[in-house]
Amino acid sequence: MKGFNKTILMGNLTKDVDMRTTPNGQSVANFTLAVTRTWKNDGETQEQTSFIPCVAWGKTGEVIAKYVGKGSPLLVSGRLDQRTYDDPKSGNKRSVYEVSVEDFNFISNNNPNDRTPMTQAQALNGGRDFVPDFEDKPIDLSEIPF
Repeated sequence: MKGFNKTILMGNLTKDVDMRTTPNGQSVANFTLAVTRTWKNDGETQEQTSFIPCVAWGKTGEVIAKYVGKGSPLLVSGRLDQRTYDDPKSGNKRSVYEVSVEDFNFISNNNPNDRTPMTQAQALNGGRDFVPDFEDKPIDLSEIPF
């Protein structure tokens, strides 16, 4: 049976993005999102914050590192991955779970009440929607198939 692995998170960066380049030239961005959930229990508001490690490779990581920093809100989607490594201090095997970011949206934080997502394309275009440059010629309605 095939599995399904999709994670969607919205939170705030706990510190600036750690941008590195692997020995083979691949760029990789590591960051942690603080994701807070709230609920009511017997009329009292409860709150819990989880700190989720994330990794973004290539251009995705480069764009995230360029436009967000500590405290910035960010919406990410991707897959949950498990990675193992040897702890250099103890020599023991360690295991960590992290979100491999496949897609993201910036969340505006200029106005605390404005939570409008900004896409990667908008970020690369100075926060504006991409508008193609068409020639100024009339549209032939007979070419529209409906």
